[in-house]
Amino acid sequence: MELRAAAGLQKAGWPSQEKCNTLVSMEQKLIVLSTGGTGGHMFPAAALARDLISRGYRVEIVADDRGRKYESSFGGAKFHVIRAGTLVGGVAGKLTGMAKISVGMIQAFRLMDRLKPAVVVGFGGYPSVPALYAAQAKRIPTVIHEQNAIMGRANAFLAPKVIRIALSLPYTEGLDEADTMRAVVTGNPVREDIAALYTRPYPVLEKDGSFRILVMGGSQGANIFAEVVPAALAKLPAAHRARLEVTQQCREEDISFVRGVYEQAGIKAHLETFIADIATALTQAHLVISRSGASTVAEVTASGRPAIFVPYPYNRDNQQKINADVVADAGGAWVMTQNGFTAEALLPRMETFMQNSETLFRAAEGARSCGKPDAARRLGNLVTAIASGWEKEKFQ
Repeated sequence: MELRAAAGLQKAGWPSQEKCNTLVSMEQKLIVLSTGGTGGHMFPAAALARDLISRGYRVEIVADDRGRKYESSFGGAKFHVIRAGTLVGGVAGKLTGMAKISVGMIQAFRLMDRLKPAVVVGFGGYPSVPALYAAQAKRIPTVIHEQNAIMGRANAFLAPKVIRIALSLPYTEGLDEADTMRAVVTGNPVREDIAALYTRPYPVLEKDGSFRILVMGGSQGANIFAEVVPAALAKLPAAHRARLEVTQQCREEDISFVRGVYEQAGIKAHLETFIADIATALTQAHLVISRSGASTVAEVTASGRPAIFVPYPYNRDNQQKINADVVADAGGAWVMTQNGFTAEALLPRMETFMQNSETLFRAAEGARSCGKPDAARRLGNLVTAIASGWEKEKFQ
């Protein structure tokens, strides 16, 4: 599909990268980014926002109230909160959701009337729908970005009327033939400090030197990592335990328990409910153990770090498993299902890694082969082209 998309771009007179980087409007055109309120949606949007601001565009953000905690990541872009809801639960839940959706739609139409943006870019999640729907109704060009290997429901709903569909992965399920012809593989944008790690070498892993593990449980942490990882590491031989340096994201209610296990085992550990400086943590890590949400996978591969992925098992389309499999197929990760992620299963893997550093070194290169550190620039080029009106009419 990537080759078909590329061919379609050439036929449509798609501008070169150099032209995208230089022919930016000096009129301070406004780009609106509409996104769901979770980290998996907000972080790629924030990376694009900073890229567009660096090109001279004005950028404003539309999200639900959950997105407020990520506001500082958007380079000073103005933030608009609208109501959003889903039609889940019983009759009362569906009625409440419908009321929220209706209010959000009214807010979105008013916002589009007032802002008159050049382009509206959606990043998925149900809160992204009102602004994109209102923009499409007013014939404002729209773009969607899909982070996962399966098109999300919000993006699938919006896809028929968008100008372009930006994909993180070349093989994305849920696209029909018309969608495929409008698809462009940009990758999943990551922050500049993480993108910069792509050219940094894998840290030296000496036979008796420090072995640094980064454990991440998604935006809210994950109890299973608190249960399994400390228990497995505590069973390693004393010589291995003395080498370990663990940085682990934990839920607040798990920190005391996890700290106690590590202290009793004599393992150095730094525990946080939120790892603010993820770039430094990735720079130092020899191994990552984490969920496999789209943003996490993008960060791990852009930094070229081998990983054990434990996909979140309750996604409707098993998205995290597919995200992880892409990296595993390239030799950059090992996938363990949540049911199979036990201390007894993790222990022999850790012993192998600590005894054979070449295994991790080769996996690091496999992970790096999946990384797209320039994804924010690629997506910025796409939005620039549409904001500039290049061939836009062919896709309406």
